Amino acid sequence: MKENFLWGASTSAYQVEGAWNEDGKGPSVQDNKVIPEGTTDFKVAIDHYHRFKEDVQLFKELGLKAYRFSISWSRVMPNGQVNEEGIAFYESLIDELIHQDIEPVVTVFHFDLPVYMAEKGGWENRETIDEFANYCQLLFERFGKKVPYWQTINEQNVMALAGSVIGTSTKSMKEKFQENHHMLVAQALVTKHFHEQGHQGKIGPAPNIASVYPATDKPEDQLAALYMSALRNWLFLDVAVYGIYNHNAWHLLESIGAAPTVTEEDKAILAAGTCDYIAFNYYNTMTVSAYYEKENKIDQQSGFGIPGFFQAVSNEHLPLTEFGWPIDPAGFRFTLNEIYSRYRLPLLITENGIGAKDTLTTTGEVHDNYRIDYLKDHIEQLELAVQDGVEILGYCPWSAIDLISTHEGIEKRYGFIYVNRTEEDLLDLARYKKDSFYWYQKVIENNGL
Repeated sequence: MKENFLWGASTSAYQVEGAWNEDGKGPSVQDNKVIPEGTTDFKVAIDHYHRFKEDVQLFKELGLKAYRFSISWSRVMPNGQVNEEGIAFYESLIDELIHQDIEPVVTVFHFDLPVYMAEKGGWENRETIDEFANYCQLLFERFGKKVPYWQTINEQNVMALAGSVIGTSTKSMKEKFQENHHMLVAQALVTKHFHEQGHQGKIGPAPNIASVYPATDKPEDQLAALYMSALRNWLFLDVAVYGIYNHNAWHLLESIGAAPTVTEEDKAILAAGTCDYIAFNYYNTMTVSAYYEKENKIDQQSGFGIPGFFQAVSNEHLPLTEFGWPIDPAGFRFTLNEIYSRYRLPLLITENGIGAKDTLTTTGEVHDNYRIDYLKDHIEQLELAVQDGVEILGYCPWSAIDLISTHEGIEKRYGFIYVNRTEEDLLDLARYKKDSFYWYQKVIENNGL
């Protein structure tokens, strides 16, 4: 890999910080959502808010060149007003990262809309566009000189297509794609401001991208894959990169009565607010056939069907994680090439990883060879994509440290560092280095496998 390649790892605010109502923080929709019985909430999470120096020291020991995290809107602007205590926390975190030679990579919005905004209609209310712009303006003013890479919205496409699963929306497709349009306009407006003000860093979106395979070589399955990819992937990146909606996705939305209202002012903002690079999360690919009647269960990764266009199907060639997600390292290379060939912008992988029920031994070890195997297979394909000619800035797997999964609690662990707690019991929240910690440490030292 090139010399300045950003070997990193990722988290998000509500999944690690805890301190949900401390130092002036207001509630977010993640604090208030209904949690499945037997699954922990986010009130303490892994207590990163109080332990960030210890955690950053571990990240330094791991060898991270970059740490991708999110800022909690409801911590820094709980009611539309600046909360200086919240700002001070992120300033301390950013300064600590820089002190340890770790690049701060910041996502400004990761599923955690402030409740006061949600009560006014959330993203369906156009006022949220300006509220978001004001929030981002604050971050750019305070941290613009210290943060080299910014991401606007994490997995906006997942919020639009599977919001009922991750706890961000239970609305109709028409309502969700109007919300989605307002997010796209907000993202473009913020990007436009960032460029006009001459901030030194780069800014881009952070969708979840999954290349789509046709189930067979039948022409109708090929067309199904084209439409699913347009809706699942290119709608979000075409707007971010080119400032316009993807034509296939727009046709699909019109066909099902879900096309948003778009003003002339919106179009001008979208055209003027295009990104510098593409951050994206990759977990797996998808496979679709032409639509047929079946149980229409929406899943965060595997998707769903739309009559007349496509139907998600399982891919018998791919093994599954213990939580049922397909594992497709070769699809990672395919996805990297597909994105780069469409857009020719530098790419930053901001999530990739395997959730599993890790076990802490009585001697304080975690033998997670399955995680090592998963990451090794994906990094091999990443290196092949670089050989293919794809420009990749860095690789930040999910996650730097164990955190609370968005809807499956602490038992679904992703981190290089084990956090000692259960769903019901905080225990001592002690940190333990997993086998994958030592393995990734060597990968970073060697600048590759």
